[in-house]
Amino acid sequence: MPILDLQQRIRELGRIRIGQKVPASNGGIRPAKLNRFRLTSPSRPLLEKVAAQYGGTVAPWTPDGGAGQYEVVTDATRMPILVPHQPVSQYYELWSGGGCQRRCDGVTELLSDRACLCGPDPQARQCKPTTRLSVVLSEIPAVGVWRLESHGYYAALELPGVAELLARAGGYVPAFLGLEERTAKRGGKTLRWMVPTIDVEIKPTELVSGAAPVAVDAGAPARAAIEAGRPDYAALAAVATSADAVADLYRQAVAAGHMDKALAGVLTARGEALKVASAPPADPPPAGPDDDGVYDGEIVDELDVAAVQEVWFQIIAAAGARQLTTAQVEAGFAQRHGGMHPSSGTVAQLTAYLAVVQAGEVT
Repeated sequence: MPILDLQQRIRELGRIRIGQKVPASNGGIRPAKLNRFRLTSPSRPLLEKVAAQYGGTVAPWTPDGGAGQYEVVTDATRMPILVPHQPVSQYYELWSGGGCQRRCDGVTELLSDRACLCGPDPQARQCKPTTRLSVVLSEIPAVGVWRLESHGYYAALELPGVAELLARAGGYVPAFLGLEERTAKRGGKTLRWMVPTIDVEIKPTELVSGAAPVAVDAGAPARAAIEAGRPDYAALAAVATSADAVADLYRQAVAAGHMDKALAGVLTARGEALKVASAPPADPPPAGPDDDGVYDGEIVDELDVAAVQEVWFQIIAAAGARQLTTAQVEAGFAQRHGGMHPSSGTVAQLTAYLAVVQAGEVT
């Protein structure tokens, strides 16, 4: 039996990265983006197993200010994983040579238990929005998790919602970690950046009903939000990939006698959001560099996009205080803006929606 006042956790085996540093023409070092996964770890034998499975050559590597480790740039853009319970964390963070100086949820600075010190001005703010995802590489024989860290806007929007839904299965859910290239045109230039994604080959109905295949029973809390004998239609809609799939859910809810005004609003908003999903994506807000100095996107219109990102994280913080999921927040925004996803919203629209969330008008 574990010690009751110690938090148990699984050992971190290494990191999953999508960037590296390379020699520059001036003799220095510059950050470079990758279109495949790069893994680092203190264990060379472990990375030899990774290289045998996914390609690449293991080489010595030393992180800035850290002890010597090893790295392998694989040939993989998609890897089978197991998603553990509570795999994602998000904070504003400020790091220095002495470690993490600030960790803020948008309201409270958690290290000092004071009001958030990161500030509302995205130009003056030193903190970076940081999303961490921990997964198990199911094809690598080792007990522990690998951590992927991103400072990107789309990763911050998309990863938590998928991971929260998978966590409802109550154990380790089989999935795939992938890299997806996004593009946008701005000022006559085509911007390209890579976004980490989680994909599952499981029917949404299996996932939310508890019938999804679970590799290990992680002893996660019971899914109190899912009523016995009634599908979680909002969760199913959140992972639907087409408006037709949402329409099928709508008809299913009506036929089963589960439809009410609130559910109709959620499903209608999600259906409209999927209808416009094929439109050209909004320009990606830039973020600061990751641990390797690599940016997720180009720096364009920094003030506007940083302001959008700032308001979004305030919305997520306010939603968390009211125990709302990311899917609920996105559905509520879409319902009020004709099916628009928050990533396409303006600063004014997001600021108005923040007031709605803070007032407890989103359910």
